[in-house]
Amino acid sequence: MIWIDRLNSFSLWDFIALTCFVLGWLWIGWRIENPSKTRPSTSSLMADFRREWMREMVNRNPRIFDSQVISSLRQATAFFASATMLALGGGLALIGNTDQLAGVAQDLALAKTPHFVWEIKILLVLIFLTNAFLSFVWSHRLFGYCSVLMAAVPSDPEDARAYPRASQAAEINITAARSFNRGLRSTYFSLAGLAWLAGPQALILATIITLAVLYRREFVSRSRRILMQAQPVGFTQPGP
Repeated sequence: MIWIDRLNSFSLWDFIALTCFVLGWLWIGWRIENPSKTRPSTSSLMADFRREWMREMVNRNPRIFDSQVISSLRQATAFFASATMLALGGGLALIGNTDQLAGVAQDLALAKTPHFVWEIKILLVLIFLTNAFLSFVWSHRLFGYCSVLMAAVPSDPEDARAYPRASQAAEINITAARSFNRGLRSTYFSLAGLAWLAGPQALILATIITLAVLYRREFVSRSRRILMQAQPVGFTQPGP
């Protein structure tokens, strides 16, 4: 069959590298979003600060500062969504013209590779870029939901609806941030996926480097140490 013949164009190392790549992406995402209680990730620490932000918002009047912050978060998601759209367009154009890649490979004295192989390697990058785009778009929409919930929080802190509404806004805010972070991780791995063009060993090395960068930023970075110095309290409604 033609598909079996095409798969034979990939070596065992290609399949090993691809497996390490996908498993690495899944593992780091799970590790960041499900950290141990004794070693929280930067993302989980920021989730607590987001709850505290909404708690403080209840007593802040006017809430112009809060609206500016949520607006800047939405702008960031829109920027990354636009950037991934441009990257997707470039990747799709490249799939339609793999002759240029084949020419570059020959100039670099790489082994002659069928066009089908180049297309699959580029497709891997496009899959992760697509996932990043969808994550950024969903994050943008969730931040919009959060802004509406923030506007629904009563101005009077004594109102019985104030803290429950603020709690809802906080959880939507955290969900939006989680989606945004997933989009960023997919973008990191899409860049790492480009290394496959240079061979499976290069993909494995790029995967290890990407995992190291993400792990460091989430668990051993200076910014995390700063956040750990003054951990916010959980979202609780003050007593009478």
